[in-house]
Amino acid sequence: MARPHSLIALMGFGAGVTAAAWFGARYSPRSSRNQLWYSRLEKPAFNPPDSVFPIVWTALYALIAFSGWRAWQAEDSRQRSQALRLWVKQLMTNAQWSRLFFGQHRPKAALADVLLLETIILRYIRTTKDVDRAAALAFVPYAAWVAFAAVLNSEIARRNPDADKMLPRAA
Repeated sequence: MARPHSLIALMGFGAGVTAAAWFGARYSPRSSRNQLWYSRLEKPAFNPPDSVFPIVWTALYALIAFSGWRAWQAEDSRQRSQALRLWVKQLMTNAQWSRLFFGQHRPKAALADVLLLETIILRYIRTTKDVDRAAALAFVPYAAWVAFAAVLNSEIARRNPDADKMLPRAA
C-alpha cells in the first residue's frame, strides 16, 4: 500500500542516512591526526585499499535508505513497527563505529559496536522479510559488508593491542 507523500518520506530516510554518514565522516582518517594513527596500525593483507570504502558505503547507504523507506510503506503492523525501530537502531550503531575506531582510536570498542551492528542488521532482515521482502533483501549486502568489517576490525584489534596508546591524546 503506497502511503501519501512517499517521495518526501524517501527523502527523509535519505536524510537520516546522510546524517549518520556525516557523523561518521567527522571521525574519518581524513584528519591528519586520524590519518597518522591509522597509518601506524598493523593491518592484514585483506584490508581493502582506502579508495574502496567510499564506493562501498555510498551504495550501502543508498540501500539502507531504500530499505527503510520500503518498510515504512508497508501496511501497519507490529512487525513493521519493530522493523522501523531496528532500522533506527542500526543507523545509530553504524554512526558510532567511526567515532570509536577513528575518533577515539579504540578498535576493541569498535569491534563490540560492529558485532552489535551485525546482530541488529540480521534481526532487521529477519523481521522485515515478512513486512517487505525487497526491504529485507536490500540489507543483505550491508550484512555481508559488516560481517567482513567485523573480521577486519577483529584482526586489527588483535594485531594492535595498544592501538589506543599509539598517539598522545588530543588536547
